[in-house]
Amino acid sequence: MSPQSTVTLQDPAQPVFPAELVADDEAAVPPPGVDVLGVPLALTDYERTMDWIDATVASGDEKGYVCVAAVHTVMVCQEDEDLRRAVLNSSLTVPDGQPLVWAMNALGHSLSSRVYGPELMAKYCERSAHTGTRMFLYGGRNQGALVQLALNLRTRYPGLKIVGGYSPPFRALTEEEEEGVVAEINRSGADVVWVGIGVPKQEKWMAAMRDRIDAPVMIGVGAAFDFHAGLVAQAPNWIQAVGMEWAYRLSREPRRLWKRYARYNPRFVTGFARQWAARQR
Repeated sequence: MSPQSTVTLQDPAQPVFPAELVADDEAAVPPPGVDVLGVPLALTDYERTMDWIDATVASGDEKGYVCVAAVHTVMVCQEDEDLRRAVLNSSLTVPDGQPLVWAMNALGHSLSSRVYGPELMAKYCERSAHTGTRMFLYGGRNQGALVQLALNLRTRYPGLKIVGGYSPPFRALTEEEEEGVVAEINRSGADVVWVGIGVPKQEKWMAAMRDRIDAPVMIGVGAAFDFHAGLVAQAPNWIQAVGMEWAYRLSREPRRLWKRYARYNPRFVTGFARQWAARQR
């Protein structure tokens, strides 16, 4: 294990999926998407997304990655070509933010809920405790946070297989460090790599690593690492339901987040209003 790796390895036995899922060719096909300000957002829910992950792991024929997009991600794609390219090349980009679900429904669809990154991670960990899907954790504020995350997940979901973890430094990795991380992930035999290094770093990292990492699926979930490690409090469910999670997070971390929300939230509203009006015409 490398000096940064802090998660104790577990038995890397092959996962076992229901026979009907393995035989379901449709499950391995990413769900269709709808364009919101140039970003195709998947028409999906938690179960459909998790079925796609499982089917991709079970098939062993394809490799892909999942982007979990909030309003911030969609808007930064307008300015950052590398992020835009990474998102467009993903297997699917799920609507993490409630305003994105409202926007998709305003365009004529009927999604019942978003696919919130932290909740997707929790639900898939619960499922994987039974199927045996092997997971690698890439991210975390530091080594201690990564260890706490792994401990919390294993405690909440007995039987969960976390086969390794790496907490990268807050700088670009050297070529040697990068090669070491790739080798460590591949040695672990992971089926799914959870990536929690924030937007836009995680999307760009997954796009760059897709051909080098053997794990069939990578999923960028940003703040989910901090939430599940118990380092940051999540907004109450009712705040999430009314699309005001951003205000709750802003109240907790104003110095870090105020510029993001002041810049991008108004731009999203005006940009989508133009898109909606053009569609009506």
